[in-house]
Amino acid sequence: MDFEAVAKYSALHLKPAGLSLQYGTAGFRTKAGHLDHIMYRMGLLAVLRSRQTKSTIGVMVTASHNPEEDNGVKLVDPLGEMLTSAWEEYATRLANAEEQEIQSILTEICQKEAVKLHQYASVFIGRDTRPSSEKLSQSVIDGVSALGGQYHDYGLVTTPQLHYMVCCQNTQEHYGKATVEGYYQKLSKAFGELTKQTSSSGDDQMCLKIDCANGIGALKLKEMERYLPKKLLIHLYNDGTKEKLNHLCGADFVKVHQKPPLGLEIKPNERCCSFDGDADRIVYYYNDTAGHFHLVDGDKIATLISTFIKELLIKIGQTLKMAVVQTAYANGSSTRYLEETMKVPVHCTKTGVKHLHHKAQEFDIGVYFEANGHGTVLFSKAAEEKIRHMAKEEKENQKREAAKMLENTIDLINQTVGDAISDMLVIEAILALKGLTVQQWDAIYTDLPNRQLKVKVADRRVIDTTDAERRAVTPPGLQEKIDELVKKYRVSRAFVRPSGTEDVVRVYSEADTQENADSLAHEVSLAVYHLAGGIGEPPQPVC
Repeated sequence: MDFEAVAKYSALHLKPAGLSLQYGTAGFRTKAGHLDHIMYRMGLLAVLRSRQTKSTIGVMVTASHNPEEDNGVKLVDPLGEMLTSAWEEYATRLANAEEQEIQSILTEICQKEAVKLHQYASVFIGRDTRPSSEKLSQSVIDGVSALGGQYHDYGLVTTPQLHYMVCCQNTQEHYGKATVEGYYQKLSKAFGELTKQTSSSGDDQMCLKIDCANGIGALKLKEMERYLPKKLLIHLYNDGTKEKLNHLCGADFVKVHQKPPLGLEIKPNERCCSFDGDADRIVYYYNDTAGHFHLVDGDKIATLISTFIKELLIKIGQTLKMAVVQTAYANGSSTRYLEETMKVPVHCTKTGVKHLHHKAQEFDIGVYFEANGHGTVLFSKAAEEKIRHMAKEEKENQKREAAKMLENTIDLINQTVGDAISDMLVIEAILALKGLTVQQWDAIYTDLPNRQLKVKVADRRVIDTTDAERRAVTPPGLQEKIDELVKKYRVSRAFVRPSGTEDVVRVYSEADTQENADSLAHEVSLAVYHLAGGIGEPPQPVC
């Protein structure tokens, strides 16, 4: 290992004194000005991971739905999945090391992971549209170069596009071409094939207003438009030409505030959706004729997609094992509808996409979405081969056509990670094929009123949870208090969990009315404040 080069470059990317960050579900995220040394070191780590796996590794410079002044970085593993947890720990250690410790940590990783130092290393780099992203991606390049790795800088891409291209590269392009153009071509072709069977009356339904959060999604959709069939009319808003990234817009804003983004006028019953800043989340919404706002979130997306796939599986006569994976934040009505009406098994995991992704891999077909709109569908290799074989060889017309629809659905879905563009095309295709309006989709089941709050605490680690974060183990007495409060309200539930990124405890409640959900959330927040070391003013009732 050329430690001289590592030290020389390292001197150009010094760590600020006293800064400590942890690699979480979303990688590293903080103010952009604090990230230069981390980007450099993640370039170093990506080279080691590439040598260890003998594969191309991705490095994405983004802070997703965070404010424009923040930035972040995440590494992408060989099949486009998130970085494995053992290497998350290496990332944290390397990021927080003092200059003189870098050499020994790199050496230790190489020894523990049997990294061959002369192995060829390849790293794909992408970035979002933040003003800080170009300079920070250059710091990643310095890290890759210091250890003699090769890199391909894709420049401005969505996070899911980088995941997709890493997977393409490492499957010898079996998954698709490792170019942005290859991504557009694969998805557009699958969308065109899938929507061939829509009736002409379906054409006017494929009209969609998209809030692009003033982020990368707008640039990429503009590039992709010429590949898409004319029957899909998309109108882009918050396209980054005027306002700041994620400011009063984007999927996270719409989900949290339960209202439309700034800069998008909605006529009654118009179908609209919002991406987040790096285009890996999507939520739908509309205003009814009375002007009331309706959010159609990740739970309803999972329900629509899994229902569509189940109907096709019945048509082809296949008993492939399908399940929906949710987190504790999934609305109780969605879980009941899937299990009781659709007879689709539902599994709950800890919050965080990597937990859902791993659980979804256990099934022939695993559909996972967080309520925030981040999700996708995974098809096992065996299920995919079976479906493709039937699409080609099945003698019975109806079965073969259904298998072809499933095959096109597989090609339209980005299986590496949640992808707002891919998910949007899947949803639009299903709505057109089923002749559903956004209101009819929303009416499949009615969400239970819910509320999310957060409580500032001195140390979020005092909260420990079990049962996929639905029950608190510590501090003593907290879960008993929550159970007592929940009993006061009808069809209610509540849970608390520590934030993954800040010293707050997140509180979630559901009940039969919004007033009761708000009241329950407030009472649980007070219990957290008193039993888990709340700081500042006690939580106030929800207005």
